[in-house]
Amino acid sequence: MITFEAVARLRSVSKASEALCVTVSAVSHRLRQLEDHLGFKLFARSDFTLTADGAAYLAHVRTALDALQHMAPGRGGSTATPRPTRLRVAVTPTFCRELVMPHLALFRNAYPDIDLVFQVSIPLLDVKAEPADLEVRFGPGGYSDCEHRLLLTDAVTPACSPGFLHEFGPFAGLCTRAELAGLRLVRSPLEPWSPWFQHCGVRLAEPQLGAQFNDLGLAYDAAASGLGVVLLRQRLGAAWIASGRLVKLSPLSVTTPNRHYLCWAPGAIERWECQAFAEWLTQLMG
Repeated sequence: MITFEAVARLRSVSKASEALCVTVSAVSHRLRQLEDHLGFKLFARSDFTLTADGAAYLAHVRTALDALQHMAPGRGGSTATPRPTRLRVAVTPTFCRELVMPHLALFRNAYPDIDLVFQVSIPLLDVKAEPADLEVRFGPGGYSDCEHRLLLTDAVTPACSPGFLHEFGPFAGLCTRAELAGLRLVRSPLEPWSPWFQHCGVRLAEPQLGAQFNDLGLAYDAAASGLGVVLLRQRLGAAWIASGRLVKLSPLSVTTPNRHYLCWAPGAIERWECQAFAEWLTQLMG
């Protein structure tokens, strides 16, 4: 109702989106949902002239909104407030911590009527504790059990702590068998070393010894603590480089098969809250 009233008053979807702090597509989607629910058109032309049914409905909407306003706290009426729309999002830990959380207040300000519930999704295994409306997956893509879109492609490069570099360096890019063989490599099933070996033309098997972690953030922290050299995702691991906890050891980088995808059950993206978060997250990753 609020979206319809704003468009009718301002005679513009873009102005309504600015007034409501939501995207233009979210406003259009809400109007389509309302018209589908009511069973009649609200606007007659592209200049947002109201239909007869739309004008009659607008009068009811403004009466209802005025009544709700007078029921607000401090105005002598009920203190009840509308319940926000809940959106459940499953997301991989390091991706959420490094790339989503620092910007989450922007989403909250744009969509105050969405109540976000986050839970952890295990990378590669795509396992989560409870059902979710949207899920960020880390893996090779090609998922047959859901609809999905690519969020982030990242490239890796070797990195280590300044202390490790001082003790065992200098290195000449870690692109030769002589440098890589016998070097302490931090391992993770999420980021195998094989793509780097192949990129450098080095015939080495995937390392079987050394510290191993099933979370990329933990692997980066381990390398920052001096445990060895890690393959660092340049976007995901930017904070470790910016803070000086890790330093890059090569000017080269290689794109790996695993990427971040946003996934949902067929039809879920038609819900306005799912569409709003999906668009916001896609723009954030762009």
